[in-house]
Amino acid sequence: MHTTPPRLTAGTLTLRPWNPKDSAGLVELYRDEALRRWTSDAVHDEAGAARWVTVQQRGWEAGDRLAFAVEEAPEETRAPGTATRLVGNVVLKYAARGSGSAEVGYWTAAHARGRGVAPRALRALTDWAFTAFAHEGLTRLELLHQVDNVASCRVAEKAGFSLTGTLPAAPPAFPLDGHAHVRHAPPAA
Repeated sequence: MHTTPPRLTAGTLTLRPWNPKDSAGLVELYRDEALRRWTSDAVHDEAGAARWVTVQQRGWEAGDRLAFAVEEAPEETRAPGTATRLVGNVVLKYAARGSGSAEVGYWTAAHARGRGVAPRALRALTDWAFTAFAHEGLTRLELLHQVDNVASCRVAEKAGFSLTGTLPAAPPAFPLDGHAHVRHAPPAA
């Protein structure tokens, strides 16, 4: 199932599909030790970044992994054609279409942390997902992270996801227990 990638906005943020031109910037972002710690992706060079971008594009083609590059333009210069900077990634993992449930994920570049980028991008993704897939019955989104990722708990709460429980570790992919957060679609108007 092919899903056409939209462009979303959240204040000074733009969420758009990843493209091959993002590879060099992606390599730069992945030099951050904290980002590498919390993600399972192996992006060490432009070839690895190009493969990662290709996976994101294939996710759109299949309709099961809908990833957005998050860009930010300085507020005072927000205008068409203004230079933007990559600040993160948000993704809707929707493998079981029609199940009523999907998972969201995100990461934020080191230079963008602590400024509300992740919660704003996650809210934009969540609002879009509930609207775009309401006809398929999507009513529940899950956000999962390791228990020691305290910042992700804060992001989840700020984006309206409630902590619902702790999941047991499942090594090697999930070496530590995890937190499960959930957000439900707003009632139909």
